[in-house]
Amino acid sequence: MGKQGTGSGKGRGGDGDRGISRRTLIIGGAASAVGVGLLARGDLARMWWQVPGVDKPREAGAVDFKGAEWVAAAAANWRRADRPADYTVDRVIIHVTQGSYQSALRVFKDPWHGAAAHYVVRQDGHIAQMIRELDVAFHAGNRDYNERSVGIEHEGFVDRPEDFTAAMYEASARLTARICRRYDMPVDRKHIIGHVEVPGTDHTDPGPHWDWDRYIRLVKAAYERDGAAKA
Repeated sequence: MGKQGTGSGKGRGGDGDRGISRRTLIIGGAASAVGVGLLARGDLARMWWQVPGVDKPREAGAVDFKGAEWVAAAAANWRRADRPADYTVDRVIIHVTQGSYQSALRVFKDPWHGAAAHYVVRQDGHIAQMIRELDVAFHAGNRDYNERSVGIEHEGFVDRPEDFTAAMYEASARLTARICRRYDMPVDRKHIIGHVEVPGTDHTDPGPHWDWDRYIRLVKAAYERDGAAKA
């Protein structure tokens, strides 16, 4: 979350996504308003699953990162998609909750909050997945960045360096390394960024006490171990 003194998702997830129903508007409204012939081919490719009665198969409770606990975010805080088939995933965005792990889970399960991240990492290294990586989470406050990224929240406060524990760094680094390998994403600061670096954001996380050198070093080590294990 990363904005001190507020628990609101406004300005963070409010990128226009909440105003579009996941099963209405797109096919019916867009087609009737402008005609299917005027829709871009890429738009139609992303819309096919929204035709009533057509749905991508999903396994309830499945997680994308082994060992993560599934805790579902409210459906109003994310948008169904089929990434990376419809949107290229080329960013990991690092957040800090500005609160406890439990408070983050609570607000992300609240349909009125307007925002949620794919993952939340607790200070002891435990990871909850709340939205599938296939889908677009409302976490960055920028629609383009929401569509292209995976968002990871970290328990704590941006002005308390002691909140960023070794267990948290290591667990988050393993998660980010797996995301980078899954989407063939370089492990560098262009592709692994803080919420503060998202264009148009008014958030400050992960803040000045997040040790980027340490984190990227850990991500690279985990990435290399993951590659060696698959060799």
